[in-house]
Amino acid sequence: MHRDDDAEIIAAARVGFLDEAADMLQQFEQALLVMETAPDDSENLNAAFRAAHTIKGTAGLFGCDAVVVFTHEVETLLEGLRSGQLAVTEDISAALLEGLDQMAVLLDEVRTGATSAEVQARSQVLGERLRRLHGAAPLHGTPDAAATAAAPEPAPLAPADGERHGEGCWHLSLRFGHDALRNGLDPLAFIRYLGTLGTVAACHTLCDDLPPLEALDAESCHLGFELRLRSDADRDEIERVFEFAIDDCSVQILPPDADAEAFDQLLALRCADDPEAAELLPPLWRAMGAVRGSGQIELVAAAVDDAEDAEPAHALANPAGAAATPAAPPTAAAPAVAERRAGRDRRAPGETRFVKVRADKLDHLIDLIGELVIAGSGAQMVANEEASPAFLEASLRVSELVQATRDGALALRMVPVGETFARFQRVVRDTSKQLAKEIEFTITGGDTELDKSMVELIADPLMHLVRNSLDHGIEVPADRLAAGKPATGRLDITACHEGGSIVIEVRDDGRGLRRDRILAKAIERGLLPEGAMPSDAEVWQLIFAPGFSTADKVTDLSGRGVGMDVVKRNIEALRGQISLTSSEGRGTTTQIRLPLTLAMIDGFLTTVGGVHYVLPLSVVSECIAVPPECLADPDRTCGTFDLRGEVLPYLDLALFYGRVTGAPAVDAPRRSLVVVRDGAVRIGLVVDRLLGEHQTVIKPLAGIFRHLKALAGSTILGSGDVALVLDMQGLMAAALQAGAPLRPGTRTVRNDFRETHP
Repeated sequence: MHRDDDAEIIAAARVGFLDEAADMLQQFEQALLVMETAPDDSENLNAAFRAAHTIKGTAGLFGCDAVVVFTHEVETLLEGLRSGQLAVTEDISAALLEGLDQMAVLLDEVRTGATSAEVQARSQVLGERLRRLHGAAPLHGTPDAAATAAAPEPAPLAPADGERHGEGCWHLSLRFGHDALRNGLDPLAFIRYLGTLGTVAACHTLCDDLPPLEALDAESCHLGFELRLRSDADRDEIERVFEFAIDDCSVQILPPDADAEAFDQLLALRCADDPEAAELLPPLWRAMGAVRGSGQIELVAAAVDDAEDAEPAHALANPAGAAATPAAPPTAAAPAVAERRAGRDRRAPGETRFVKVRADKLDHLIDLIGELVIAGSGAQMVANEEASPAFLEASLRVSELVQATRDGALALRMVPVGETFARFQRVVRDTSKQLAKEIEFTITGGDTELDKSMVELIADPLMHLVRNSLDHGIEVPADRLAAGKPATGRLDITACHEGGSIVIEVRDDGRGLRRDRILAKAIERGLLPEGAMPSDAEVWQLIFAPGFSTADKVTDLSGRGVGMDVVKRNIEALRGQISLTSSEGRGTTTQIRLPLTLAMIDGFLTTVGGVHYVLPLSVVSECIAVPPECLADPDRTCGTFDLRGEVLPYLDLALFYGRVTGAPAVDAPRRSLVVVRDGAVRIGLVVDRLLGEHQTVIKPLAGIFRHLKALAGSTILGSGDVALVLDMQGLMAAALQAGAPLRPGTRTVRNDFRETHP
């Protein structure tokens, strides 16, 4: 039973490691792309190094040796850039990006549990390339040998070649805290990891703190280690091995040239915690080759007796005169190291506030809150019918709490769209080099938030639009210069909130779309009749026709006539709209408008012809009595009216849906006009009755109603009745398509709307 529990804990921890590694890879990629444009940005180099080091360190804790060995080569090259030994070049940038891809492949192997000889060979080849760029001697041997070297077995206590075995070695004194195992640390993993920095020449395990078996807690750690490390690494690099365990272990590091005074101070430090160390450690150090002869460490009884009265252990980190002493005491460290440690505290207060939650649990919570909203509406309706002041006040309080709970739950799913936009930087970088184009890529409004489920779904459509701009839109430098443009093209992605929607635009300053060519292709394919004279907007919409393409040749990126229709279909499936504008020779802009969430909205409830309709509250500007112009002809479905000097179009929903569906209109004693705004366009909707604000849980329509483009979905009212949620863009498009005359002598819906809504 305990074994099964341990296996579940380890499996859960491994999933957490892989999720964290995916985030670190994204940060690493972002830093590498910035490095190409800002090679002197030291903070960005530090960010790249930290991301790679975090992946390597965490992989070492889980025994992912292939990831550790390869990432160490990437980290070493980054360290050369950070220290100023190397300058950022195109070869180094390309190699690091390839290294990033290889790290992702190795982590995928960890996730799936499958290994490939091709991946191992690729790691070895790319690792040698990274070492050559750093100027280091290449490693010889197979990948298996390299992996074996990364996980050395602890060396025997007695060195094979006598006292010379410890020469030129760092001395590490480790003591793990009792909670180390509970916090997910594996002491053996740190020893394996040290093997990537050099050779563990000697290692001795201290278990004198181990309690009797009957008092032993299997989850408590009682281990310490004294070991010798032969390595060319510096103190900072060795200290970084233990950065993840800084709160769960005591690490003292002595340099290879440490003198007797340094060992005396280390002994005093250990004796302060364990008086028996005075007898155990000196002979152990001599046996390990740390000291030669009895004169190197003089242990006198006074020194041991005074250990308890000595300075606290933390005071040894800054002994007097340390700056002038070549051999620093064991805990001496530069202020920068101390600051770096403080910044890497893995249990910092800011980080403990983040909790990862499974997406299906969050979706279930949203569904439950949606049902709670419906139940709350029912309770509010009953309270109104009962006309009890106490009941009404209580129901209003519950409604307020339900609304606050709804807003809080929806906020849990809102994430910045910049996380999706950032992944396109790598696409732009690789594609521009492949096509020999110079492109400046900018992102604006990356902090704009959108429902996470929608962010994931728009990634592919946006990727297709970006690739189209790169391949078809932006010209090569020679063509741009010949056209009087800068050699470097621009590709911009912007996002912003507008009303109750989020607007995303993909804009380039390339060659734009050729209207005559698109029109000719459409006539050739029978999409338009001969001699047709469509508007520019209608011509651009032809791009979204299935299989439509004007490309001269098919490339690896595009030109097969597939994709744009899929883009439009995917956007419309999210209750969004996509539009395109272009100017030949100046560029193309594609705009995507999406609702902020697919789950719940604040709505405005109305009735038309005995049917409940819900308008998104965010698009409602005002409600007024029906103007005289709309009452002049009771059979007129649409027209215009004067709103304080502004001429706006209107649509009578009762007549419109009555004409579309064939249902008879229902007379209402007093009707109202709701002025709604969709982007920059305002129109009036004539309804029979206003019922006020309503929290709306959007339910998808059944498949047989999918053709009704003017409806975004449905919702359940507190009374159990069904209300239809109107889609403003779809409503106007449906009105424009209703081209049949309403009655003899009247203008069509299409003509009326074109006059006021071009």
